[in-house]
Amino acid sequence: MVDIVNRETRSRMMSGIRGKDTSPELSVRRFLHARGYRFRLHRKDFPGTPDLVLAKYKVAIFVHGCFWHQHQGCAYAATPATRPDFWASKLAGNAERDSRHIEALIRLGWRVLIIWECGLRHRGNELCEIEAFFEAPDTVAEWPQRPPKARSPK
Repeated sequence: MVDIVNRETRSRMMSGIRGKDTSPELSVRRFLHARGYRFRLHRKDFPGTPDLVLAKYKVAIFVHGCFWHQHQGCAYAATPATRPDFWASKLAGNAERDSRHIEALIRLGWRVLIIWECGLRHRGNELCEIEAFFEAPDTVAEWPQRPPKARSPK
């Protein structure tokens, strides 16, 4: 498959993708703040620079994009047809780095919650399910636990 835009345009488009303050992250922040939770943002002194850190609960939260972090079984985690070797290596490296950061946080005594972009797209009104993790004994949890079925186009 051939890309529909030239290389320079694609490069400019990809460089515009933000790593923090994304729409999914802002949704989670608004939800938690409205519920009375207080948190710190993007703690650089933590492995992986979690998107949110709730010190009171010793919870680090990552809001992951399904494509960039390769959410297993998710329709949004497809590998591009253009330059497949590059993308396979790049995305596998992202997932491996995520695993290292999670392990490091657990060794430091923190619990980790990963919130996937697809859950916010398809089940955002059920975000209150994540509150249970703050009091749960689990060290790592994902929300949603399984990717939702992608809605068919209308």
